[in-house]
Amino acid sequence: MLQRPPRVLAIHDLSGFGRCSLSVILPTLSAMKVQVCPVVTAVLSTHTGGLGEVVFRDLTEDLRPTLAHYQRLGLEFECVYSGFLGSLAQIDNCLEYYAAYPDALAVVDPVMGDHGRPYRTYTPEMCRRMGELAAVADLITPNLTEACILLGIPYRSEPLRQSDVKSILARLGELGPRYVAMTGVELADGSIANLGYDRERGDYWRVDCVYVPASYPGTGDIFASVLVGSLLGGDSLPMAIERATRFLEIAIRTTFSYGSDTRYGVMLESCLNWLMTPQTFDRYRLL
Repeated sequence: MLQRPPRVLAIHDLSGFGRCSLSVILPTLSAMKVQVCPVVTAVLSTHTGGLGEVVFRDLTEDLRPTLAHYQRLGLEFECVYSGFLGSLAQIDNCLEYYAAYPDALAVVDPVMGDHGRPYRTYTPEMCRRMGELAAVADLITPNLTEACILLGIPYRSEPLRQSDVKSILARLGELGPRYVAMTGVELADGSIANLGYDRERGDYWRVDCVYVPASYPGTGDIFASVLVGSLLGGDSLPMAIERATRFLEIAIRTTFSYGSDTRYGVMLESCLNWLMTPQTFDRYRLL
């Protein structure tokens, strides 16, 4: 039994304004009694979603020396968790971090695109090599766009049948991870759901979402972070997906009620107490 909180080595960028990446990962996991050890890939004045010209500093050259320092100290981590990456070199660095801690839960949030298109900073080679990270992961958390990029299949904008999403989840599992959690999928029955797949058990899960007509940056980071904290705390995959889904619903609906500028992200500060309160989960079901 650990005599300290579990540690997550989080390889992400840090945006000073806009509530995304490390600025939401740190408080979310801290509220779940998990110590976050940030490995900062880049520092930005704001996120890149419509807030003007961004001040940007690349920290790629610091990643390998940071890993060497942690190894000299003999530090142990229960999870290594990567997100948005800025270059091929950073993919190589992440592979080194995962290899250095083979017993840690390996979580890859393959942040590559949305709405059917890759982000402009993601070249075809970077998209291809993200599959190398998925291959060493225990858990990946793509949206539908990222799932299609990982599989090299066309993106489909129409609602998906149950058989379609099961096929996508199973093929993602074949890339290597035991667990797949796919977010924000519009299903043919008219619902929007977050989906899960446990390759070893062969189980498919769904947690339906309450639709809100707004989109906020950083929600994928929050979702993946709650998944990480839940799994480290002993939750099953469907319980972790429901915890993340319900917390995001609260944060999004709270923010939407105030009419806050969507570019500023969700009002996380008003909702973190929910993560510290015991909850009962009964909305997950088999897909």
